[in-house]
Amino acid sequence: MAKICGIELKSSDAILAVVEEADGNLEFINVEPRKISINNDESRADIHSFYDIFVNFVRDNDIDVVVIKKRAKKGRMAGGPVSFKLEALIQLNGIVGVEFVSAQSIAAADKREPFHLPEGLTRYQEAAFMAASIHLRRTHP
Repeated sequence: MAKICGIELKSSDAILAVVEEADGNLEFINVEPRKISINNDESRADIHSFYDIFVNFVRDNDIDVVVIKKRAKKGRMAGGPVSFKLEALIQLNGIVGVEFVSAQSIAAADKREPFHLPEGLTRYQEAAFMAASIHLRRTHP
């Protein structure tokens, strides 16, 4: 049973959604926190705090892999600089691997087989949930 943490990075927030594969079925795990934020990305203490909260989240919830929804690196829809800092901190977690999925892959997967959004999932967690779900669809077709 693999536990996957999907993440969408928006501004200074890492929005989290955890799914688990159980007997071939996808199950949403409603855990706290649903979002980890950084107050001041120029503060060493705040950066350490974000990192520690994230690493403890991964450990406490027995996460096997993290899947981040990609953001554009340039152009009008580019992710903000703070979100890329958060991405680096997540990649340096030292506990689990980090994979990426594009918005286009999410949209194509939803078109082929629409995602069932479970009860308890907040609207702002939907992209993170879909990122985690795609990983399970790819590894357990």
